[in-house]
Parts: sequence; C-alpha cells; structure tokens
Amino acid sequence: SVIVTDIPGLTDDAPTLLHSMRLTVPDMTALGAIFDELEFKSLSKKIIGGGNEGENGIVNGSERTKTKDNNKAYFLVEFADNGAGTDEKAEISSLNDIAHDYQLIDNLEGARELCDYFLTTELLCFDTETTSKNAIEGELVGMSFAVEEGKAWYVSVPGQMGRVAEIMSTVLADERIKKVGQNMKFDIEVLAKYGVKVNGTKFDTMVAHYLLQPELRHNMDYMAETLLHYRTIHYDDIVPKGKTMADIPAQHVRDYACEDADITLRLWKTLEPRLKEREGLWQLFTDIEMPLVDVLADMELTGVAIDTNALAEVSKLFTERMNEHERKIYSIAGREFNINSPRQVGEILFGEMHIIDKPKKTKTGQYVTSEEVLTSLRGEHEIVAEILDYRGLKKLIGTYVDALPKLVNRETGRIHTSFNQCVTATGRLSSSDPNLQNIPVRGEDGKEIRRAFVPDPGWLFFSADYSQIELRLVADLSGNPTMVDAFRNNLDIHAITAAKIYHEPLEKVTPDQRRKAKTANFGILYGISAFGLSERLQIPRAESKMLIDGYFATFPGVRDYIERSVTQAKEKGYVTTLFGRRRMLPDINSRNAVVRSFSERNAVNAPIQGTAADIIKIAMVSIFNKMKQEGLRSKMILQVHDELNFDVVPAEAERVQQIAVECMQNAYHGNVPLTASHAIATNWLDAH
Repeated sequence: SVIVTDIPGLTDDAPTLLHSMRLTVPDMTALGAIFDELEFKSLSKKIIGGGNEGENGIVNGSERTKTKDNNKAYFLVEFADNGAGTDEKAEISSLNDIAHDYQLIDNLEGARELCDYFLTTELLCFDTETTSKNAIEGELVGMSFAVEEGKAWYVSVPGQMGRVAEIMSTVLADERIKKVGQNMKFDIEVLAKYGVKVNGTKFDTMVAHYLLQPELRHNMDYMAETLLHYRTIHYDDIVPKGKTMADIPAQHVRDYACEDADITLRLWKTLEPRLKEREGLWQLFTDIEMPLVDVLADMELTGVAIDTNALAEVSKLFTERMNEHERKIYSIAGREFNINSPRQVGEILFGEMHIIDKPKKTKTGQYVTSEEVLTSLRGEHEIVAEILDYRGLKKLIGTYVDALPKLVNRETGRIHTSFNQCVTATGRLSSSDPNLQNIPVRGEDGKEIRRAFVPDPGWLFFSADYSQIELRLVADLSGNPTMVDAFRNNLDIHAITAAKIYHEPLEKVTPDQRRKAKTANFGILYGISAFGLSERLQIPRAESKMLIDGYFATFPGVRDYIERSVTQAKEKGYVTTLFGRRRMLPDINSRNAVVRSFSERNAVNAPIQGTAADIIKIAMVSIFNKMKQEGLRSKMILQVHDELNFDVVPAEAERVQQIAVECMQNAYHGNVPLTASHAIATNWLDAH
C-alpha cells in the first residue's frame, strides 16, 4: 500500500477501511493538468507535490516536525508490493494487544542507574519529547529508551531535564554503542542545545525506509502499520490542541514516549536486513546518508544571517515599483480591477480588451491567466508585461522580502531552515521552513534578496558551485566522445553543440545559436518535444525539430543512453544512480501513453539527477569531517542542489576554499572531471 494523500476528518479506522476497498492509483498527470488549467496552485502542491520532488514522506514537507503524523487518516491504494507493503489479511494490533513493560523514571538517581545499565549494552534506541515540533525552538521534556522489544523507559524530571541530558550524555556520546532512532536529526539538534553529543554508529529508521521506498511516506505511524501491522498511539491523543508536551503529566506521556522507542527498535530490526539485501543500498546508507545526518544537523543549528535593514529598503523600493505598475495597468485598462484575481485579469485582457482572438478557457468558462499563458502573450500587448512585472514583485515581497525578517530566530539572530533528507524521490535535498533553495538567482530583482544574505560580522561569505555537473554526468554515462572531449579539455560545451548542430566553425557560433544549443543540451535529455522547445525558445516548430534531430546526430551516445535507461526501467521497474540509489517506476509499462512517457522521462532523469545528488552529499560529508578534524571555526551553512555556502573566518578563507574545492572535485572520479567554481565576498550574491 502507498499513501497518496491525507484526507482530513476521517476516522482512525479509515486506513483499514480504504485499504479493503482496493482503490486504484489516481492519474496524477491528468489531475495535474486540470489543476494547472484551473490555477489551483496550492491544491496541486498539497495533493501532487512539487513535480518530481513532491512531499513523499514528511508532514508539511519538513523533517523537523517530530510528531507521529498527528492522527491523520490516509487514502491508501493498492499496487504490487515492493518490499514495504503489508499483508492485507494481517490484523492491526495496538499497545493493548501486546505484552510490554513501559516504565517512568522521574528522578535523577533513577536516570543515573538507567544510564549505567545502558553502558553495558551494544545498542540503544532513543527518542526525545519536546515543547515544540521545531528542534531549534523546542525544549527537552523527556527522553525515552529501548534496548529490547517490549521494554522501554521514559525519563522525565520536570525542571531538571538539563541534568537528565547531562547524565545521559555519557551513554549517548559512547562511540562503542550503536544508536537507533526515527528522524534522528531532530533529536541530535535538541540534545546539542544541552551540550550533548550523539556519537557512535547510527541507524535512522526514517532514512532507511526512504532508501527502500523513496516514493512512500516515512513517518512512524505509516511504517508501524505497513511493516509491523501495529497502530501507534497518536500525538493528538495525549496532547490537546493549544497545549505542549510540557503541559501533560509524565505518567500520561509514558506509554506514548516508550512506544516511540520500542516501535523504532522493532522497525530497525525489520529495515536493516532489507537494506543489506538490496544491492548497493547498505553502502549508500552507511557511507553517504547516515553521515550526512550529522552534517545537516550542524548546518541547521548554525543557521544563516540576513541583513534585515537591507531587506526593509528593498521592500520599500519594490512596493513603490509595484504601485507604479498598478497605476499603469489601470491606465491601460481604462478602469481599476483586482490585479490579484485571475478571473478579473482574464475578463480585462480577453473579455474587454480582446488582446488575442481565441484565449484559453477552463472547463468552467473562466479565462486562463497563469504565468505560463501570460508569458507567452507578453508581446501581444503592453498590459501583459505590466501585469507579469507586478505579479513578480508582489511574489518577491510576500515570499521573501517581507517574510524572511519575520523568520529570524530571536535567540540566535539567524534563520534556521530545515534540510529535508527524505522527501524527494531523486535523492536531492529540499529545504523548508523557510525554503532557502528557492531564493531567486535570475533577474535583477531576485538578486537583491541574495545580497541580503550575509556572514557573521567581520567574517566572509564563501560559495562553491559544481559546474554543469549533470551534463558532465551525461557525458560520463553516455560515453559520447565529443562531450567527453569537451569537458576534459575545459571547452564550451554549448558552443560546441551549436557548432555541430548549425554546421558552423566554432569561432563563428553566434550568442543566439549558443543560447538555443544550451536549451537543447538541458531540455532534450529530459524529453522536451519539438513543440516544447519551440515554445521555450520562441522559434518555429521546424527549427526546433532541426535542433533536436541535429542534437542526436551530434551526440548519438546520448540517444543510446536514453534507450538503455528506459529499457532497464521496463525490465526492472526501477533505475539506479551510480551509487545504488533506486527510483521506482511502477508506471513504466502503463498502457496510458501520457503516464508511461512521464515515467520514461524519469527513467532518464533520475540516474543523472540522483547521481549528482549523491555526489554533493559525499562532498558535504567530506568537507564537514575535514573542517572538523582541523578545528576550523568556519561553517557550512547552505546547500542549494549543486552549490555549497559557508560562513568563513577571514584567516581560514584560503584553507576552507582549498578543502571545499578538493572535496567537491574528488567526490567522484569518472571519465569526465568534476569542476567547482568558487568565490569569496561579503554576501551571497557577490560570492555566487
């Protein structure tokens, strides 16, 4: 079974009930098209997610949330089991159905005795209970532990949790004892604020399940029900709305907290053998994903500084310009209307001004005024450009300029994003609360926001960015001699592509030809059609077809790679990265051409994008360990897909640059070298 989406308001019996109905998987492609047509952006994000990187495992897309899914019911669907499904005939049990020994420890002496006992074990499963779902803001309320199934302890001493953390730090810091947890990054961050380090080999059940089933959910409730046939106690059952865990007597929390540790231990026993059975996954887990947990925890705790005064000035400037666009729009239209209303914009542009003859409409008869549609009409009338510019400024103000200062933590004076390790199906990290990976980089207006990201006073901002890593991986995977030679000799791959396609000497390639070849390099590989390419480049269909045909004639190895990837996916039902990460593609043999073609594009894209994600994770772990070993004070603070950013002590700038570039370029050795561009400045924009 796989969860497609939450349905608020269903009863606790809904998962079992809906599962018995054997519902089929909705056609997400068709559904997405309908949502796009109706401009239901929020609903599309909630139900479908963000394209290939939807929210596949964490409530609200954030791993910082520590609840066990808060009593939400699920819409379950049936498909072939890939290792994480449940036996539909199995009965779902709960705590009342199993033998258990859950104990409350409410004094410091009991905590010391428990710690002494744990020091005699080889494995410890632990969990924290806090006052907040946000690790940066949460205070420790209690800690639960388990070392064998059916037996667990909850340690909670009101007013003394700092002392409890100090006592337990001995066993948590013990390198010899293996640590098991669910979303351990959260616990590591909470404990770090109390000076506690979690050392030793670590096993995170959430990360393990993510590698086994990247498309599914990875919260404890779901895993317990599908893997253990067990229904857990829910957070909302013991913590009323408006209250926190600190408001609940420890004896009432005991079973919930102990169950967390107990069930996590049981999940570890189930998941570890499965990881070891899958070729490449155990190494991916132990060598890349688990070491990354500590790196991400450190980055989240460090946070990033912003210049709030600079953003205030930008807000004032953008608002004035937005108001000017508003006045121009009203003047051109001949009357005032709500520019933020798609319906009213449509009525003005198409119903009154008739800027085109046959405007696109939704099934309900409303004119479509999405950004994509208006962008294609920018040259039809001056009012379209004004509306697009107005919308762009409004989005920047609301999403970043005015929003970011409100997210600065009062205690640290910095913004602390959550880097989500178990959300995207491709293996890339995502960012939330707030999403700092979407800070605009193109356009002068968007760049002003990056200028507000600054280092600590007196420090420097250092940025290192992989250069064309996905195209380099295409060259490596396809083995195409022209591409491989271009990257080995540090030549301009886009100019070379243009020269080959347009049959021009390299020195005579025009900037426009290079621009088109660049779009082809990135678009054709991921299945862009002649129509799509003509729309993107604003060129005739015949020319876009010529570009595509010329591209594959120039790089036949790329076509071979595409065909191999699709064939492997059809045979195995999945594709893999160079490091063993799997992307499951259950629809690759679908009779529905639209659904099948979407899976075929993912079959080509996932090994490339996923390998790039693996590579930068390897680099992050290597850089983190090197800086830690050398005792550097400088910190890695941001990851934006192929880019890493650092707060750097001036005296350490040269060494940090050397470490970062060397680790990034040596993270993978193939037929094509990796290169990392880099710069040091006083803000993110100038260092990028």
